[in-house]
Amino acid sequence: MRLHAALSLAACLAPVLAVFEDDAHHIDFHHALLGLPKHEATFFSKPYAASKASLLYTVSQNGTIGAVNPKDGALVWRSPLGPSSAAHLRFGEEQDVIIGGVGNRIVAFSASDGRIVWETNLKVDGSAVQDLEILEQEDGITNPEAKDAIILVDGAEQGVKRVDGKTGRVKWTLEETSGDIPFQISTSPTTIYYISLHSPLLGGGSKLRVSSLSPITGKKIDSYQLSSEAEIHTKDNILFAGANTATPLLAWTDKAHKVLKVNIIGTKGISTFNTPISEPVEKIVLHAPNRLNSLAHFLVEYQTATGHSAEVFHVDLKRNTISKAYSLPQLKGKGTFATSTANANVYFTRITTDEVTVVSSVSHGIIGRWTLKGSSALAGAYPVHAVSEVVVKDNSASAARSAVLFSNGQWALVRNSDIAWSRPEFLSTTTSAVWAELPEEETLAHELEVEGHQNVVAAYVHRVNRHIKDLEHFPAWLQNLPTRILGNLVGTTGDSTIDDIQHDTFGFHKLVVLATEGGHLAALDVGAKGKIVWSIDLHQFAPEASFSSPSLKAFRGFVEIKDPSLTSPLLINSTSGSQIVDRDLTSSSPVTLKDQKLITFDLVDGELKGFLGPEPSAEVAWTFTAPPGEKIASYTARPAKDPVASIGKVLGDRRVLYKYLNPNLVLVTALAESAHKVSIYLLDSASGQLLHTVAHYGVDTSRPIPSTFSENWFSYSFTIDASSSGAARGYQLVVSELYESPLPDDRGPLGASSNSSTVQPSEVRGEATKPHVLSQSYQIPEEISHMTVTQTRQGITSRELIVTLPASNSIVGIPRQVIDPRRPIGREPTTQEQSEGLGKYVPMILFDPKWHLNHVYEVIGIRGVITSESGVESTSLVFAYGSDLFGTRVAPSFAFDVLGKGFNKIQMTLTVAALFVGVLFVAPLVSYLFENITEEDILADKQLQVQRKQINTLWTT
Repeated sequence: MRLHAALSLAACLAPVLAVFEDDAHHIDFHHALLGLPKHEATFFSKPYAASKASLLYTVSQNGTIGAVNPKDGALVWRSPLGPSSAAHLRFGEEQDVIIGGVGNRIVAFSASDGRIVWETNLKVDGSAVQDLEILEQEDGITNPEAKDAIILVDGAEQGVKRVDGKTGRVKWTLEETSGDIPFQISTSPTTIYYISLHSPLLGGGSKLRVSSLSPITGKKIDSYQLSSEAEIHTKDNILFAGANTATPLLAWTDKAHKVLKVNIIGTKGISTFNTPISEPVEKIVLHAPNRLNSLAHFLVEYQTATGHSAEVFHVDLKRNTISKAYSLPQLKGKGTFATSTANANVYFTRITTDEVTVVSSVSHGIIGRWTLKGSSALAGAYPVHAVSEVVVKDNSASAARSAVLFSNGQWALVRNSDIAWSRPEFLSTTTSAVWAELPEEETLAHELEVEGHQNVVAAYVHRVNRHIKDLEHFPAWLQNLPTRILGNLVGTTGDSTIDDIQHDTFGFHKLVVLATEGGHLAALDVGAKGKIVWSIDLHQFAPEASFSSPSLKAFRGFVEIKDPSLTSPLLINSTSGSQIVDRDLTSSSPVTLKDQKLITFDLVDGELKGFLGPEPSAEVAWTFTAPPGEKIASYTARPAKDPVASIGKVLGDRRVLYKYLNPNLVLVTALAESAHKVSIYLLDSASGQLLHTVAHYGVDTSRPIPSTFSENWFSYSFTIDASSSGAARGYQLVVSELYESPLPDDRGPLGASSNSSTVQPSEVRGEATKPHVLSQSYQIPEEISHMTVTQTRQGITSRELIVTLPASNSIVGIPRQVIDPRRPIGREPTTQEQSEGLGKYVPMILFDPKWHLNHVYEVIGIRGVITSESGVESTSLVFAYGSDLFGTRVAPSFAFDVLGKGFNKIQMTLTVAALFVGVLFVAPLVSYLFENITEEDILADKQLQVQRKQINTLWTT
């Protein structure tokens, strides 16, 4: 019995360790992403006045504010404030804080570590920060302490606010009731300018209204309109509204981009310039310095379909005039410009796909030029926007570094001629991910499938032919053998690379294909720390599609992409990223219609329907409709690939509880929002029969209700609504197991049947054919947003429930034994139950820190987690996607079929070699001794044995 208890304890302890200390940062990877950076809110700045180095700050399009180390691209800190159409980030000269505005939040961060210094929220719902600027000077005097922020608010609280730079307290508010559309604010050393769009009553274009405000009181000093209705019809026509500069500028253009108009804010004069390019201009961008002490120079960039050019303009502060200084030549191909300042001097950096050049704002002469070296991550991409820093000595640029966003979504730092680092920020909008088999595995699986459908003779001939064909790779295998042996001795994995995709013995190098909201598709090697194998833009195959919510489905050899904006699915080769057209399906993939399920199901118009065929347009076989007052929110099916090692659970007394293993099970979640109720329905998708139902009341139906299914058990979680239930707000996890019968060694009413109907399972036996369900619920400390289950090749290894915790930005693996529904309630487990690994039921489960798969990593914005088998039975691969990407591998029952990292293969080899050498020397000696034994030696040995026996007899008596 003690042995059984020890085995039970070992079974419980085995899965609780998420990752060994020496495996951390080796078997896992984490892409901590910010998102695509916004051009106007990205800049280099010192984290504090005495700092010798700058950090790279940005706010992304998904509302995440953060800092990156320009040296290596490592994330220093970040703070996700939430998605918003308007996100702003500003810094003050010689300050140690930066201030950001996203949605209705205004937050000041410590520039060095991201600590929140203060936070202010807009009080009225529907209000949002439209613009944010730092008040560098007041009445021409620079404030050496914390500088205040000027906030432009749109929505219900429309107006301008001044916020204290130390505390976040609102000093004054100007309410705007004119009905104008707020656009931007700008500051000069003495005045605050509020810029808005005024639409005339008769329609047409919009006039720009500029209101000057007192920095002290916030009252309006003056207001005037600029004649712009001929050009401005939307905000997109406004190119620039400068702030925190010696000469704030306001620039706009017409719809055809043929005319550029510039106004010095604070004056009513408008300078007009014609576009200097004969071919149509697609976009005009104005680049100006954002320092108070910089020269009043700016650059206007003109982008066409085939190239780009620029003009540099100077502002005369005494005469309030603008004049063209010089032009930069038009170059073929895409490119961008960036502005930097050194003291009062202004420099413009031009980045193209081929080179980086630097010019001074006072002259067109190139003071720095570097030929850009190629990078595989940036192949075929062009610069979209950039920010830069330039070191100038003796009128020559000795160094330049630019943070550039490229068209393929890579954010890279260009240092002179080198790509110092790149960050795949385009992956921060990943919406769907699937595992894709490697080519060799796909081919072998297909060949084995063919053999499985043939008779014995044909299968044998097919296998012989397959082995003969494999001999083509035998020379290469022999050539690679010494490398593999040496790699095994020194502890490497012995990976080989075929077409940039790695193969390894243990199957840890698997591809996962990702789809993003922007229409990017990428494949990552999870065994190579998330290396991007290939990346494509889906718009090259479907230019008119928006790809707002693409979804993926993996097949053998290709991935199917569906999106509401697509008229038909796209098929992409999973190992190369090339498109597969219909005529190539027979040659590139063995999947045919007969491989599809006979009955498929989908949610159509609020009803779950089963179809006789692979498409929703096929004949409807059954329909499940939620009861009145409820609506179906989601459904979860049992995985198509879900191996089961045992059809029953062996009890402590050696009897068996037989599992209910129906491959067609689907779990349906329905909500009744008014009643704060969630209902769970278990269906047979082949027949549409309802097998089990349960309801929970007092549920917050606005929160996620994730669920998952594996083998013969399912799990789901929900949030308790304190206002409706009267109880404290909390979170529950429910786990249920399905058995054929509540009695051990009983197969249920169909146990003696030789056959049964899948489509009509209860035709004869009625309700008795439904599974016996055991359920237990647990209080958990955090909300779960997503859950899944580990997978292994044979299903022998114990499973883990993988859950995502958004509150703590964690991914946790809950051991299966901890949530076993058969745990005894209100008593200690018996000896037999202990031998099964069962412990006493406790209503509260605390997430052990050792269960956290992400250990020190902070995974943010996870939308889903997918798991896959590896090449060994003990290990399952885990991949999480969303704003961040995280991959690891887990061994719930320990890595019983893989040697650990600490195993000394060299010592073992030397030991075996030493024993072999010893045997070679000892064998001749033994042979010599046996050959030279005489009869006198044998007789003497017998006498010695007799004497020893006599002595032993005396001792025993």
